[in-house]
Amino acid sequence: MSGAGSLFADGFWRNNAAFVQLLGICPLLAITTTLVNGLALGIATTLVLIATNSVVSLIRGALVPSVRILIFVLIIASLVTTVDMLTNAFFHDLYRVLGLFIPLIITNCTILAQAESVASRHRIDHAALSGLATGLGFAAALVMLGGLREIVGSGTLFSGMEFLLGEALRGVYLNLPYDGMLAAILPPGAFFGLAVLSAARKYFAERKKPKHTRREEPAVRP
Repeated sequence: MSGAGSLFADGFWRNNAAFVQLLGICPLLAITTTLVNGLALGIATTLVLIATNSVVSLIRGALVPSVRILIFVLIIASLVTTVDMLTNAFFHDLYRVLGLFIPLIITNCTILAQAESVASRHRIDHAALSGLATGLGFAAALVMLGGLREIVGSGTLFSGMEFLLGEALRGVYLNLPYDGMLAAILPPGAFFGLAVLSAARKYFAERKKPKHTRREEPAVRP
C-alpha cells in the first residue's frame, strides 16, 4: 500500500477515532438518533478537521511550544464558529436540530490530537489527508450509529433528509413495518449500539489479519 493509502487507512479504519480510540463520544452518543443527524455532524467535523490540520501545518514553524495548545484551541474555535454560522445561514432547520452540538465540536479531542500529533509535525498535504481520513472515519461512525439507532428505535431510515437536500425530499424516507424500540434512541441504546459496532469493527479487523499474527487468548482452566 502506498504512503498516502496507508495514511488514509490508518485514520479511517485502523485507528478510527470513534470505534478504536473512543474519542468524541459526547456528540457520537447524543446526536445520533437518526442517520441524517449523524451525517450532518460528521460532515461538519470533517471540514473542521481538514481546515484545522491545514492551518496548523502552515504555521507550524512559527508556533511557540509553550502556548501551542492555546493556539490550537483558538484555531479550532474560530473554524467551528465559521461552520456554525454557515450552517445557521444555509441549513437553518438542520441547525435547530443539531443545536449545541456544532459548537461542541471545539471540545472534540480528535481534532486537538490531530493538531498536536500530526499537523504540527508534517507538511500540509500529509496533514490535510490525515484530517480527511480521520474525519471520514468519524463521520462513518456517526452515520452507522445513527442509522442503526433510527432503524431499531424509530422504525424509519433517512428521516429528515430534507434538512440536507431541500424541501423536495420532505416526507421521503423508508418506513419499516414496525414501530421501533424506544430504548434504542435513549442514552442506553446509544452505548449499546456503539459497543455492537465497535465489536463488529474489531471482528472484521481481526479476520483480515494473517492467522500467525492474531493474538490468542489464554485458555481459562477451572
